[in-house]
Amino acid sequence: MVISVCILTLNEERNLPACLAALRWCDDIVVVDSFSTDRTVDIAKKAGARVYQRAYDSEKNQRMFALKEITYKYDWVFMPDADEIATDELVAEMRAIAADPTRPESFFRIRYKNMFMGRWIKHSSLYPTWMTRFYRPDRIIRFDRDEHAIPVGDGPEGRLNEHYLHFSFNNGLRAWYEKHNRYSCSEAKETFESHCGAVIPWHKILSTRSEVRRRGLKSLSMRIPFRPTARFIYMYVLRGGFLDGLEGYHYCRLIAAYEYMIVIKTMEMERRAQGLPV
Repeated sequence: MVISVCILTLNEERNLPACLAALRWCDDIVVVDSFSTDRTVDIAKKAGARVYQRAYDSEKNQRMFALKEITYKYDWVFMPDADEIATDELVAEMRAIAADPTRPESFFRIRYKNMFMGRWIKHSSLYPTWMTRFYRPDRIIRFDRDEHAIPVGDGPEGRLNEHYLHFSFNNGLRAWYEKHNRYSCSEAKETFESHCGAVIPWHKILSTRSEVRRRGLKSLSMRIPFRPTARFIYMYVLRGGFLDGLEGYHYCRLIAAYEYMIVIKTMEMERRAQGLPV
């Protein structure tokens, strides 16, 4: 087996069965649940998973708890979200890495195929986006950022060739909006602090590493006027979202709406900092 699995959950009764079905090869599955009120915990236990519960305060704290406070059977831990499906090809690649004791990496980033309305929206989702999903817990030092947490390890990071499938809308648009309402609060806080600093991170923007360059461009985008409209034009026109058909159009509109949530929440923070009414 050589790989353990950990899944972070909150009310994932719709997604969890398919996620677990793709992990039948694993004999050490852990679910860290944020006190779900649906059947998530029952589904996990019936599948043979060990279940731990911890109140959610931030993604970085939840992941640190999962990796540092729980003992796993194997050295490597695959940590998908409940709406992510591991492909057979990805599992084979991770197994090969985990079986090699000489690997120096502390974690690996994995690309995903974002699924919306029954199709892979390759262009609209700004593919490739690399997410950290494969860890050596003993080599993880900390996570930065409250949401979309970034790991820091005592070894190099690696990248896998294969993909997982991301069904981010399986719980419905209401759940998607609720999640992004939470994300936008964290993003607005970062934007507000970035405006206070007033320094453009050119060293990140010019980096040869895509994930560092992405963060630099994101910081630059925080200073662009009409950000929601600019985001839509960038995704739908410049990055070819129109090639994803009607599904791509709807997705780009949703992301532009999310961008507006960040903008208006940043304005709220700035007004409150000046003692102005909201």
